[in-house]
Amino acid sequence: MIPPAFRLFSRAEMIYSLKSFTAAMMALYLSSRAGLPNTFWSMMTVYVVSQPLAGMVRSKAVYRLCGTFIGSTATVLIIPALSNAPVLLVLAMALWVSVCLFISLLDRTPRSYAFMLAGYTAALIGFPSVQTPDLIFNTAITRVEEICLGILCATLVHSVVLPAGLTGSVMGLLDKTLTDTRRWLKDIFSAPVAVPDGEDGALSAARLRLSVDITQLRLLATHIPFDTGNLTWTAGAIRTMQDRVAELIPTLSGVEDRLQALYRAEGGWSPDVLAVQRQINAWLAANEPLMTGAQARLTPAGYHDQRLALSESASRLETGGSQSPWARALRISLVGYLQELVLKWQECLVLRQDIATGMRVGVMPRRRLAAVGNRVLHRDLGMALLSSLAAFIAIGLCCAFWIQIGWADGATAAMMAAVFCSFFAVMDDPVPAINNFLKYTFWSAPISAFYILVLLPAVQDFGMLVLVCAPLFLVLGCYSARPALLMVALPLLFGVAGTLSLHDTAHADVTSFINTTTAQLLGTFVAARVTRLFRSVGADWSARRIRRAIRRDLVAMARGAKAQQLQIFAVRMVDRIGLLVTRIAQGETNRHDSVARETLRDLRLGVNIIALQQARRHFPTVDFGALLAQLSLLFRTAENLPALSLHTAVDQALGTMLAMPEATPQWRGAISALVGVRNNLFPDAPVALTVMEETR
Repeated sequence: MIPPAFRLFSRAEMIYSLKSFTAAMMALYLSSRAGLPNTFWSMMTVYVVSQPLAGMVRSKAVYRLCGTFIGSTATVLIIPALSNAPVLLVLAMALWVSVCLFISLLDRTPRSYAFMLAGYTAALIGFPSVQTPDLIFNTAITRVEEICLGILCATLVHSVVLPAGLTGSVMGLLDKTLTDTRRWLKDIFSAPVAVPDGEDGALSAARLRLSVDITQLRLLATHIPFDTGNLTWTAGAIRTMQDRVAELIPTLSGVEDRLQALYRAEGGWSPDVLAVQRQINAWLAANEPLMTGAQARLTPAGYHDQRLALSESASRLETGGSQSPWARALRISLVGYLQELVLKWQECLVLRQDIATGMRVGVMPRRRLAAVGNRVLHRDLGMALLSSLAAFIAIGLCCAFWIQIGWADGATAAMMAAVFCSFFAVMDDPVPAINNFLKYTFWSAPISAFYILVLLPAVQDFGMLVLVCAPLFLVLGCYSARPALLMVALPLLFGVAGTLSLHDTAHADVTSFINTTTAQLLGTFVAARVTRLFRSVGADWSARRIRRAIRRDLVAMARGAKAQQLQIFAVRMVDRIGLLVTRIAQGETNRHDSVARETLRDLRLGVNIIALQQARRHFPTVDFGALLAQLSLLFRTAENLPALSLHTAVDQALGTMLAMPEATPQWRGAISALVGVRNNLFPDAPVALTVMEETR
């Protein structure tokens, strides 16, 4: 009988661990040959920078270099100037860390790593140097050299030795996003009847998860310029596609909303609506291979002709059906959404073909690729301020304890407080992660003691050092490649590597070990307790803040306080929806369906408000200003219950627009916006047919 095969680690995990260990030993050897005082800092930097994907390693390396230079410069300026005033020095250092953390939390891209590093690098260099301010410049230079050496070794090894590219992760997520979008399209045009109210919430929640994929793709794509393959040529097209798919979500939701309303208004599907549904289904089936970058079966002219045929078929919907005023308004709105949907989906398919071409030949087609980018993503100023305040207070408490009792290793506690208040600040509740780090740092102490007191004193040359370090670091490196075990492996790895630096400074004795370990644990504990007091919130609380931010945007757009472009609003809303969905999944309350419906409704209303603001310029005889003022008042109230006067104002404006003889795009857009406001705020209210009929 052959025993079953047992493999503890996968091939990818072992390769990643071996590369990381090789880079760490290379950095350790070069820093020792260069005579740097803290060679194990170079080794630890390798593990900080290392990532499974080469593009992420290079990206993180660049941002860490920038952050290290900025932080060390700040230290050189602050420490000598305030060395004779300990209180002012503590305040200045704590303020620097807090400001850098605040800026990093407002930049929700990998670039934020540079700002975070600039903050706690100053703490890592500055606090141990307060007793010797005259040597701060040399200390900063050597620390930068040690960190830069570790960064360069990690980047070199991960980029040259069996580099793992971003292509699989990015393209897999991109194609998943397109597949989910097409599934939504297919669901809309394949349903023979309107979606029952009981199922609408579940479907909406499932579709909202598309926003999570878009947000993850957006953040992952920021590493593309640092990748090692042809994917770097596609960065512009991928950024543009993210925006196009984000714009598709309100369009898809609007089409679905109009189809269901039309089904209720006309008592079923009319033949012309069914004919358009069949034509769109055939079009989707014909273009399905293009979603995966397969060779195009249509020429650009073919794309154009196909889209024109669909648009013409959709346009004929305006003259069909019962032609009651409400049904007519719904059909006008539906036609506009269908034409917009066809155009945007075709743009996504063309961009997917461009990405496939760029990856295949390394040259992108010459197109104008305008993308909104990451500058419009959701930012929570309040939470950023609370995180900065927690870091400021935690550092201040550690420094006050350090100064009061004159503890030589108090600097280490202040360093740890700065690091852990910064490192986990992006989480809603960082305390469990900090406590987890604290627990496994504590469990790393016996291992560290064995290394620092038993093994390292017996090491005679570099080869023996490699053999001594290999068993532990290779195993922990494999575990750190697993996301589920990352927060177990990292504290063990950093706890041991940080303690090994005692060997560099010739303080490898029991007293120094106990003091250093105690300071590390104390700093981490203070960071956790202060964060719990000032900063820790639940997923439900964060979800409510995101909902309030959405309403504030709707109020601003209704008041016309600032220019709002549809693309910017769609991208920011989709990002917020993605954040909201993850919080809904974590929350204790079971409100997935209602929140999903309300969020998609707010997204549609935002698009309608933008259209009404545009309609004000073209139809001055219609009192859109009063209507928008009522919408602004609606979203400012906590209950968000629409008033009867708003219902009347919408019906009157819609009746006035339908009575106009013109059929311009602006006229259609205004009618579509009014239909959207009415159908989203008053879905069950009887239609004021008398108003519409009298105005015609």
